[in-house]
Amino acid sequence: MMSLKRVLLVSLLAMTMHAEFALAAPSDADMKTMLVTIDDRQQNNGDYKSLVYIEQKEKDKSDLVYQAVVYRRDITDKLVILFLKPQAEAGKGYLRVDNNLFMYDPAVGKWERRTERERIGGTGSQRSDFDQSRLAEEYTPSYTAEEVLGKYTVHHLELTAKRGVDVAYPSVQLWIDTATNNVLKRQDYALSGKLMRTTFYPEWQKKYSASKKAEVYFPKEIRIYDEVEKGKNTTVVMQEVDLNSLDDSIFTKAWLESKSR
Repeated sequence: MMSLKRVLLVSLLAMTMHAEFALAAPSDADMKTMLVTIDDRQQNNGDYKSLVYIEQKEKDKSDLVYQAVVYRRDITDKLVILFLKPQAEAGKGYLRVDNNLFMYDPAVGKWERRTERERIGGTGSQRSDFDQSRLAEEYTPSYTAEEVLGKYTVHHLELTAKRGVDVAYPSVQLWIDTATNNVLKRQDYALSGKLMRTTFYPEWQKKYSASKKAEVYFPKEIRIYDEVEKGKNTTVVMQEVDLNSLDDSIFTKAWLESKSR
C-alpha cells in the first residue's frame, strides 16, 4: 500500500507537470501572432502569378487533370483564376473583387456570383486554396494541444469564424508545425459540426519578392480529401510562381471574357 508521503509526492509531481504544461501552452496573443505570421508570409505587397495543375480523383471515375493560371493582387484583395485545360474547361474563369466571387462560363457567356464554398472548376478545390491567407482576419483561435503529426511536433488550434465574416466554414481545426510555423493539416467543419474537408500541405516553398523585400511562402502541393463524398480527392500543384507586376486589366471581367474568344 502506498504511504501517505508517497501519495503526496506523486500528487505534487502531477500538479507540477500540469502547471508546466499550462505555462507552455500559447497565450491568446501568441496564437494570434501565429495566424498573423502565416498570413503575412503568404502575402505579397505586389502581384502573384502561378501556373497550377489540379488532379481530380473520384471513385469509379477516370482521373481528370486541369491546368489553370492564378493571378493575385494581394494589396487590393483581387484574385483571378483562368482555366486552360482540358478543352471543355478552357476559358472558364473566376474573379474575386470586394469580397465577391464571380464565375464566368464562356459556354453561355454569363457571369454568376458564387459562394465561398464554390468548387473551383467542379474540383474539390475552393477559392481559399488559391487566394492569400486571411486566418487572423477571419478567425478567432483557441488552443487544443501540442501534438505529434507524423514526424512533426505541432500546435493544434481550433478556429472559430468571427461574427459578420463571410467564410466557407465557420469552424476549422489547424495543425501548425512548431519549428517552421507552416500549416501542415487543416480540417473544415460545417455549422452543424459535420467534417467537410481534410487538407494536407506536405511541402512549402518560398520565393524572394522585390516588392515586399522579403520572401513569400506558398504551398507547393495541396492534398484535399472530400469527407462528404468519400473517394473524391484533389491534388493541387503550384508551379512557375512569378512575383513580378501584372497588368491592371487582368483583374477585370472584360479581360477574362476576352480569353474565351
